[in-house]
Amino acid sequence: MADNQSAIEPIAVKECQTTVVDVAIVGGGLAGSLAAAVLARAGYRVALIDKRAVYPEEFRVEKISGQQVDILRRLGFIDELEAVACPYAGVLNIREGKVIDVSGGLSYGLPYAELVAMARQLLPDPSSFIVDQVLSLSCSEDHQHLSLASGNRVTSRLVVLATGMSGALGYNLGITRRILAARHSVSFGFTIAKSDSSPFAFPALTCYGDRSADGIDYLSIFPIAGGMRANLFMFRDPNDPIMREIRREPKATLLHLMPGLQPYLGDFRVIDRVQSWVMDLAKVEGHLQPGVVLIGDAFQTSCPAAGTGVSRLLVDVERLCTVHLPRWLETGGMNTEKISQFYSDRDKIASDERAFRMAHFRQALTSNSGIRWNVRRRLHFLRRNITHRVDRIQPGWIARVRGALSA
Repeated sequence: MADNQSAIEPIAVKECQTTVVDVAIVGGGLAGSLAAAVLARAGYRVALIDKRAVYPEEFRVEKISGQQVDILRRLGFIDELEAVACPYAGVLNIREGKVIDVSGGLSYGLPYAELVAMARQLLPDPSSFIVDQVLSLSCSEDHQHLSLASGNRVTSRLVVLATGMSGALGYNLGITRRILAARHSVSFGFTIAKSDSSPFAFPALTCYGDRSADGIDYLSIFPIAGGMRANLFMFRDPNDPIMREIRREPKATLLHLMPGLQPYLGDFRVIDRVQSWVMDLAKVEGHLQPGVVLIGDAFQTSCPAAGTGVSRLLVDVERLCTVHLPRWLETGGMNTEKISQFYSDRDKIASDERAFRMAHFRQALTSNSGIRWNVRRRLHFLRRNITHRVDRIQPGWIARVRGALSA
């Protein structure tokens, strides 16, 4: 008989685990991570699931301003944002080499990956973040069950899909995405610096396109930790040869398309690779189902040029996590009557509708060559310039008039 000490020992199989939580959030981008942080800080059991432990360096939103700052302040996250972002105020707005006006208000610049990292760090318990991939999802009016690639499972009362434009899980539930405007806009991102490493003569700058035929809405330049970031927004065929030129020779192409930039930028250089993003305008259908809710780009996409994407995302997070979900969890079940309350929320609907409205407005204002829009374009910038001139003569007068009219 052979020596049993030489026999091969059986390999121990790790026992699969089931995690039970109140809310399972699929997708660890900005929407999912912020939603998880809000709920976890409120004392709910949360599982944030994403297959990436560190979010990759992708070109997405890179600045926070206006309403977005207000919502982050209400959610209690403004201090964390200020700790990682570059604040700036006083955006110089130009067109055809001339000053239109100067935008006030405090804004923040930072790469999207750092914004997501900040949001994930807001989780009070790091174990709430599960690095894994959701393979399947089954939903009901009672409990929701998620199967993970590791073999583990998650059971929750509600599933929040914050998966951006990746719709595989939703598709398996019968949720489909309807394209409303294919390849609606193209965005580019890159970092610039003065050739002599000196600072630029402005805290931030926006240069609007000169001609409707160019399809350029605007170039936004603002500070981030690595220098001055440039975001270019266009309404033009992504296959147009000019797109290739922007990627290959961004400086020369920019100055060719926007010659009025030169006096403001001086001698500068592009110091990193040009990133780009083509955006479809889309909205989901078949989404009203028990036990699952969609937020952010998973529900509806937005035009980057309109600057409404993060605003929509934050409205979704605030309304779902501070208004509706706490009420839903007070009673048993998670039926469609509860879920519909979020989708019919007045603030959410207003935010979603404004995003589509602004997307179409920005496209028409930029590239529509009809007489009506040519006149409207000139009046739009003329009105802004007159308002700016009046406000320089009588500081605060315009704001007082607007306040009186809205009272």
